[in-house]
Amino acid sequence: MIESPLVPIADTEKPRKKKRRPWTFDRISFVLVFLVLPLAIFSVFVVWPFVQAFWYSLTDWSGFTPDMNFIGLENYQKLLDDDIFMTSLRNNVYLAIVVPFVTVVLAFALATMITVGGSSYGATRGLRGSSFYRVISFFPYTIPAIVIGLIWLQMFDPSNGLLNGVLTGIGLDGFASYPWLGDARTAMPASMFVIIWGFVGFYMVLFVAAIKSVPGELYDAARIDGAGRLRTALSVTLPLIRDNVQTAYIYLGILALDAFVYMAALNPGGGPENSTLVMPQRLLLTAFEKGQFGLASAMGVVMAIATLVFAALVFTVNRLAGGRQEGVRR
Repeated sequence: MIESPLVPIADTEKPRKKKRRPWTFDRISFVLVFLVLPLAIFSVFVVWPFVQAFWYSLTDWSGFTPDMNFIGLENYQKLLDDDIFMTSLRNNVYLAIVVPFVTVVLAFALATMITVGGSSYGATRGLRGSSFYRVISFFPYTIPAIVIGLIWLQMFDPSNGLLNGVLTGIGLDGFASYPWLGDARTAMPASMFVIIWGFVGFYMVLFVAAIKSVPGELYDAARIDGAGRLRTALSVTLPLIRDNVQTAYIYLGILALDAFVYMAALNPGGGPENSTLVMPQRLLLTAFEKGQFGLASAMGVVMAIATLVFAALVFTVNRLAGGRQEGVRR
């Protein structure tokens, strides 16, 4: 009996062309309502204002007259020569470096203690009374930012502030009438403390929700292997909630690159030697007091670019650190 040669099935079958779905009324209406309409709204109310701001930054528009002349990149050259604006830019960069890092570290540490930082024996659990700590830590986030700034402005008051009263009460007489917001050495650290105090509780709750989704078997396995709390937090918890940390870092960076409300409440004039002056404060002064909307628009463009650069850096660092997981072969 003569056997016929085996022919691979893939060689005999012809590739089938995929049939395109017809554009029915339901499909067209779905695209229009859920894709075209949101995209149009986003373009009109988000993209177009950015385009307008960039155009205004290339003019000498005063903001109060319809007349404007195209001057190219002259406004950006003025910003480079403006020592006060460059100081505000450095202050924002300083805030973007310190505030997200400290807030994320504190929030992650608190979230770890509340969820898996309890007893080393028995089932994995958090500290006793963790629900109470969660509510207390989240409470500052429920207060409006301007109210937080005004509260801490009174706390830092040199004469009647609670902070100086407590410090002098425990024997630190050197802090009697100490101007926390009036000294260039302490104005910025004090302001950053207020921002961190207001947000650490919110991001702690965010990390708590993320850690709750981590399988408990992983912590049990790490405990069996002899990993301590710090090693478990860094080797088990942190890699599994990396996306949440990245999101928190970006939002905090955007906040730090603005920080207008807090700085305006604590030091409306920019602080001693402009030590707490931020770009939005300089932008507001330039636009509405000096009537230089073209120059102020250039400041807004710089802020937008700084924000995009910060987000790109966070995404890049996260990817280089192993945040992007390749597809798993099954």
